[in-house]
Amino acid sequence: MASPHSGRLRWHSAAELLAVVRAEPGITRAAAAAHLGIGSGGASELISRMRTVRLIDETPAPAQGRGRPTTVLGGHDEGPLVLAADLRAADWRLALAGIDGRPDVVARQEYSGDLDDALARLAAAIGGVHRRAANRLTAVSVSVAGTVSDARLVQFTSRGRRDVDLSVLTAKIPRRAQVSFLVGNDATLAGLAEARTGAARAATTALYLMVAKGVGGALVVHGEPVSGAHGAAGEYGHIPFGDPAQLCPCGARGCWDLTVDGRALAHHLGADEPADPVEYVHELATQRNAKTRRAFRKVATALGRGTGALVNLHDPEVVTLGGVAALLRARAPEDFDAAYRDALMAFRKDAPPPVRDAQHGEDGPLHGAAIRALDHVTTPDGLAAWAARQYS
Repeated sequence: MASPHSGRLRWHSAAELLAVVRAEPGITRAAAAAHLGIGSGGASELISRMRTVRLIDETPAPAQGRGRPTTVLGGHDEGPLVLAADLRAADWRLALAGIDGRPDVVARQEYSGDLDDALARLAAAIGGVHRRAANRLTAVSVSVAGTVSDARLVQFTSRGRRDVDLSVLTAKIPRRAQVSFLVGNDATLAGLAEARTGAARAATTALYLMVAKGVGGALVVHGEPVSGAHGAAGEYGHIPFGDPAQLCPCGARGCWDLTVDGRALAHHLGADEPADPVEYVHELATQRNAKTRRAFRKVATALGRGTGALVNLHDPEVVTLGGVAALLRARAPEDFDAAYRDALMAFRKDAPPPVRDAQHGEDGPLHGAAIRALDHVTTPDGLAAWAARQYS
């Protein structure tokens, strides 16, 4: 076998095979070879080479009657690992994922005080995982419930912070380890997850909307989010679909954010703004009194109207709702549907894009962060770097 230092070209087919294995869990060698358009001999050589560097392995498929047992392709038990972190307004979670991209939560913590202290604790948890899996950890991918531009957290409205340097999260990882660091908006990453492995998997163009504290989202085309010039696209909550007299914490007026989350429910109920708008929605959803029903109807109407407007803008095949958006719709489905259809242009009304609940639910950002990290480390260059580790 040639040295892994011979360059990226020899890992191009390996990257293509890993993409197939990730997209089609449980795929057989023959089916994977057909996807790639290569013969059985070429597939055997490629899989053997990838097994040698601990990228792929074959395991027996579940028995299905008589006949020769079939094997399926999957990630190697000693293969690359990535860390996915989800930094939200009131807590953070840290998960580990292998080639299959399924995040396994290894640490979590709530925080109510200083953001810098929360970042320090998350950095310590990341460092702890690196110490235990230094020879396998290849990337750290962070999802943040804030506006990300050029890989920086430029606005974290829920904490009143701007221009936060998140590179502190890798402070406990030695530079010589060469672990990649990626940052993305939570809604953008959740939209990526829905398009790749969730409710919008079969769609070429999908719109994802996520309600937490405000609403964000992503337009995903051919499995890639449209991120804009600096990575800050998808801030749908700051389109002026709301009351122009209302000043949003982001600095703009009339933001849709203020009409579609727990803060909007509190406003309609004459209550104080909730400290945690997501938890507030869950709490109110258990109440069945007339006043609460009216509040949900108003918020569902605002959500449906804005969703229809965005369909006019983006022309998606399907819309998926994440965060508490699905719950808001479920509490007043007729109001949501009526507002959604009323907002559509006439030619769309007969066959509007379906609106589906997100498959990954509130774990969407973690799944998306893991997918983004694996996209990064399973490129030809990333695989060449991994192979070089096995020979160092």
